Amino acid sequence: MNPRPPPCEGPNGIDWDLFKEWLFKEFSPKTAQDRLRYSRKFSDCLLKKDFSELKLLSDDKRVHVLKALSALSKFLGVYDEFKGLVRNYGLKWTGRNGDDLIIARLTRVVDADEILEWIRSVKAACPDYAGFMDLIAATGLRYEEAVNCWNLIIGLSGKSRLEEYYRAEAEVLEHFRFKDLFIRRSKKAFISFAAEDFIEKITRSKPLSAYVLPNRIKRRGLRQRFSDIREFHASVLTRYLRQPEIDFIHGRVSTSVFMRNYFNPAWIQDLKERALKAAGEILEKIA
Repeated sequence: MNPRPPPCEGPNGIDWDLFKEWLFKEFSPKTAQDRLRYSRKFSDCLLKKDFSELKLLSDDKRVHVLKALSALSKFLGVYDEFKGLVRNYGLKWTGRNGDDLIIARLTRVVDADEILEWIRSVKAACPDYAGFMDLIAATGLRYEEAVNCWNLIIGLSGKSRLEEYYRAEAEVLEHFRFKDLFIRRSKKAFISFAAEDFIEKITRSKPLSAYVLPNRIKRRGLRQRFSDIREFHASVLTRYLRQPEIDFIHGRVSTSVFMRNYFNPAWIQDLKERALKAAGEILEKIA
């Protein structure tokens, strides 16, 4: 992100409207809203160069606040000062360490059947979203990515341009061709394998709003577990794919020499068959 000093407006010298505009160009809508909310609440800590208040926050909340203030400092052109404050106050803003994350996963989901049952419950409660839930489960896409994928399939199909996104002969959705939607700074989706008949069903469906399904799930007293579907999807893939293949399908390209310079899924002839087999197993369990 390039610093863009704003004009000094408002009681604290920050043009919040301009900052909001800048955030929505740099981040997804949800992330931008979070950054804006925390920046408004804790901007004085940055402006007064006093991060003592942040030391009293929970670890998770502190991470959100620091990410927001990091964005604000870049916007104001004082990022070096921000880094100095983080260092001088001895703050951690990388979240939980690897061990804590693994332990959290082990304790959060005792039985994979919980996730499958949750998906079936959502499909039963919201039958018009059954196909969409199948898309998330079969591809492992993040919720917002799945909404964009669903709507893009329907929109392009209606214009007889679906081949710009879905290559039927390879049974692959090429998300990378729509970088604005799928290639974000920290969250990426490059490709997803999907059977042709599955895509054909989606083309006969209606576009979706990103906000409707979570609200309907909440009203029915169900938990929000979309991120658990992605984790479950990756776990199933381990029975069919190697780690570099899973990382690629889930949009994770590491900094290793192998992943950056040598890994090319186009040369793995049976990758599609193995990925679709995993997807088929998942879809069968949530039918």
